[in-house]
Amino acid sequence: MIPLRDDNPRSTTPVVNTVLIILNILMFVWELSFGPQLERALFGVAFIPARFWAYGPVPFNIITMFVSMFLHGGWLHLAGNMLYLWIFGDNIEDRLGHTRYFIFYILCGLAATLAHAIANPASRVPSIGASGAIAGVLGAYLLLFPHARVTTVIPIFMFITVREIPAVIVLGLWFVLQLFTGAASLAGDPQQGGVAYFAHIGGFVAGMLLVALLGGMRRRRRIEPFDYWRR
Repeated sequence: MIPLRDDNPRSTTPVVNTVLIILNILMFVWELSFGPQLERALFGVAFIPARFWAYGPVPFNIITMFVSMFLHGGWLHLAGNMLYLWIFGDNIEDRLGHTRYFIFYILCGLAATLAHAIANPASRVPSIGASGAIAGVLGAYLLLFPHARVTTVIPIFMFITVREIPAVIVLGLWFVLQLFTGAASLAGDPQQGGVAYFAHIGGFVAGMLLVALLGGMRRRRRIEPFDYWRR
C-alpha cells in the first residue's frame, strides 16, 4: 500500500517538518557530489554498528548517528521516506509544537539507530536513511489519530485501486510487516546490507512512547472567537 494523503486537518504551519524534508533533500544532493567515491565517503560519515560497539559512544560515533539520519541510498529511498514524512509528520508537529516535534524526531532517529545496532552488532555496513525517525512519526500518528482516513494506492494483482483507509490499518499493517520481515532477516548475513527493519521497529515503538512523554496525548486547546469573554 502507498499512502497519498490524509484527511487530518491541522491548525499550524509545519515549519519543522518542511525544514526536515528540505534538509534531507540537500543532504542527498551533497551525496551525489561524491560521484563514484560515494561508497567510500559513506564508510567515513555514516553509522556502522560494528564500529559503534568497538569504540563505544565516542564523539565520532555520536556524530555519525545524527548524520546517517539525513542520508539516503537513492532517489526512490529518499522519495518514499519524504512522502511518508510529508503526509504524517505535519499532524505530529501540530500536536507537539515545533520545538518538541524536532526533539521528538531526533530522539526517534537515535532510538532507531540503537535498535539496529543491537540487532546487528557485527555489521560493518553503513546504516543510512530517515526511515527510523519517520517510523517514530508513524508510531505517534497511529497512537494519536488511529481513525484518520488515509487515501491509499492498493495494488491487487494486475490492477490498482485507490481507497480511503483508517490510519490504524495502514500503519498497523506496515508495522506488522516490519516485525515479520525483521524476524526473518535475523537469519541472513549482516554484512549483506538491505533494509534495516529493526531500525523501523525501534523507531516506531520509540515514537509511541515519546509522543506520550512529550505531552502529545493532551489535545492542544484552540481559541474560539470571543473566547476572551469567558476569562
